[in-house]
Amino acid sequence: MGLSLKMASVVEPAESGEAEGCVQCQMGSKLVLFVTGNCHWACDYCPLSENRRDIDIMYANERPCTNLDQVIEEAKAMNATGTGITGGDPLMARERSLEAIERLKLEFGPSHHIHMYTSIPFNPEYAKSFAEAGLDEIRFHLLKLELDKYIPTINACSDAGIFTGIELPAEPDKKSRLYELIEELREVPISFLNLNELEITVGNYDNMELRGFNISNEITAGAEGSSELATDLKNRVSNANSGIKDLQ
Repeated sequence: MGLSLKMASVVEPAESGEAEGCVQCQMGSKLVLFVTGNCHWACDYCPLSENRRDIDIMYANERPCTNLDQVIEEAKAMNATGTGITGGDPLMARERSLEAIERLKLEFGPSHHIHMYTSIPFNPEYAKSFAEAGLDEIRFHLLKLELDKYIPTINACSDAGIFTGIELPAEPDKKSRLYELIEELREVPISFLNLNELEITVGNYDNMELRGFNISNEITAGAEGSSELATDLKNRVSNANSGIKDLQ
């Protein structure tokens, strides 16, 4: 087992070697740019509330913004060290996302770290434009935990010099597939894998109830079993990196 991945901690503070986007987010120093609520997929675990889901609206942290000048103002107000671009899906507003990256880099300089989430296996030719705009890091959310259709885009982002990784919720009823997936990821040029505790929110509560998920505790509102699964998966990769044989 030779996969070398830096795994983000499930609940603990940032560890040495984690993706820079994770480090800054856990420090609370990153602006959260919700660039659009539009998304193709309608995932049943989507945590977005009705006032954001499938609406083309932009927020900088919790501030509604109609233009990027307001986004810059919010970033300055919090002394942001970087920006995380999310949605919806930022690729549903690709030109706006590119403009935001360019403006933030122009305003704050190259050290302003920008990462972006997407679940779209976009045209690999777009990778170069994101790299040229200044995108530092990209995280792919694999719909239905299917990897193959993302590989050309992942390859293009990695080749363009964008720090490339995968970020997924640890769905307790997808345990077998997640174990298969981390084996498949050994052959893909990613630099990190983030496993998030599956969150039960007002926006997805009915769907999570249908899948039989209970809230694990009142602090995190995580789905019961999700944190434990993420930890098990993390340990599997950590053991592999250390040459320790699997116990299961």
